[in-house]
Amino acid sequence: MATQFWAIGLVILATLVGAFGPILLKKASARKLSKFSSLVKNHYLFFGVLLYGLGTLLFIPALKGGDLSILYPFVSLSYVWVSLLSVKFLGEKMNKYKWLGVLLIIVGVSFIGMGS
Repeated sequence: MATQFWAIGLVILATLVGAFGPILLKKASARKLSKFSSLVKNHYLFFGVLLYGLGTLLFIPALKGGDLSILYPFVSLSYVWVSLLSVKFLGEKMNKYKWLGVLLIIVGVSFIGMGS
C-alpha cells in the first residue's frame, strides 16, 4: 500500500497535538499532588492527559492511509516538538547536542518519508 500524504500530515499533526501533553504534565508536576482533590483541581494534569489521548486518536485514522512502517517513525517527531515547546513554554535551554539530536531526527524521518 502506498502511503498517502494526508496520512503523513495527520500523523505529524497528531505528534504536535500530543507533544503538548508532556508540557502540561510537567507544569502539573510543579503543583501539589498529594490528595485526590488536588489531582482533580489540577487543570494542567487534566489537559495534559487529554492532549496525549487526542494525539493518539488522531493517529488511528492515519493508519488507514499508509504503511505502519512508514507512518510510525514520524511519531519520533514528538521529541522534536517537545524540545521546541520546552524552550518556549518552560524556559528550558537547548545546547548544541540537543540541536544536533533534533536535526538527526528530522533527517531520519525525512529519509523514511522519501522511501514511501
